[in-house]
Amino acid sequence: MMASLELAKARLTSFAVHEAAGISPLYELLAGRAKDDDEVAALLAAAPENFAHGTLFFAAAQRLVQAEPWIELASYYLTMGGSFGPDERVWPLFREFVLDRADRMRELISTRTTQTNEVRRAAPMFPAIAQAAKEAAKVSKGPIGLLDVGTSAGLLLGVDRYGFRYQNEAGEQVNAGPAKTPLVLTCAASGKPLPRLPKKLAVGAKVGLDRRPIDLRDEEELAWLEACVWADQPERSRTLRVAAEMQEKDRPTLVAGDAVDDLAAAAAQVPAELPLVVLTSHVLPYMSDDRRQEFVAAVAALAATRPLWWVSQEHYLAAMTYLVPGRKEFEDHPKENWGLLGLVRWESGKPDARLLGRTGAHGQSLSWL
Repeated sequence: MMASLELAKARLTSFAVHEAAGISPLYELLAGRAKDDDEVAALLAAAPENFAHGTLFFAAAQRLVQAEPWIELASYYLTMGGSFGPDERVWPLFREFVLDRADRMRELISTRTTQTNEVRRAAPMFPAIAQAAKEAAKVSKGPIGLLDVGTSAGLLLGVDRYGFRYQNEAGEQVNAGPAKTPLVLTCAASGKPLPRLPKKLAVGAKVGLDRRPIDLRDEEELAWLEACVWADQPERSRTLRVAAEMQEKDRPTLVAGDAVDDLAAAAAQVPAELPLVVLTSHVLPYMSDDRRQEFVAAVAALAATRPLWWVSQEHYLAAMTYLVPGRKEFEDHPKENWGLLGLVRWESGKPDARLLGRTGAHGQSLSWL
């Protein structure tokens, strides 16, 4: 079912208030105006209900700006070399731009999905993945296999090749991952002290599952991935480029399919002798409640066939609520710690779910519980 105008306006409102506010001044301003503009908001109604989110709307707009980098609006897109901050001119420019290209906007919004392959999200996930690998070593010596659901271009699967630097407010640092790497991801750490983290994570297979996997060798696909990066956050764009270059030497297996229906088939691409670590990061909110429950059941069914750990970086109400219900303290939407890092292991059919930390929406922070 396609989104209604009312839903599109509600999603833009939620994006402005809960996601962009205090993080992206440009998108906060534009979403705040778009939510009250029926003509502009109606463009987002071209998307199916599950995918009609502000992130998709602004990705479509940025993809069109990429194609016309000489226009004045591009001066506000720092990811494209612009240098202007949001001012009174940007909304009229943006409104005119998207309405003049309404057919192209609707085409992108109706055929694409948000595929923000946020590399930095690997930073808060790494401690949980390392813990899963440590536990897996008690079951089977050797490497683990990774299956990233909702993988986009598979950049989270490079977690074993990235370096990580966790720094608290006192300036103390914890470094993890390989010392010699082209990409070191930083993450603000708070809460309880992090556990001891390894320098090496042994991974024997990498598989990504997505409705529409992105092949980074295709320039058009890479351009869409870059369009999904918020336009006033150029550092995220740079990180994406470096990770994409690193993947050229370590390409994962990407499988086109549904997160529920094709989960077992994708997992079969990971050799059976490898303990399997399933990853999800900001994927489940795009599913209906019923479908999310079916996904959890599918992971549980898979865990009955092989040693399996699920590392989840999702909002509490989209994932861990099905395994650890009633934790109302995690139901809010704090901007700095939107996600909940969970680690689940099934023993004799029963889930052992651990809530490890609160995470920033783009991987910028981790509050260890």
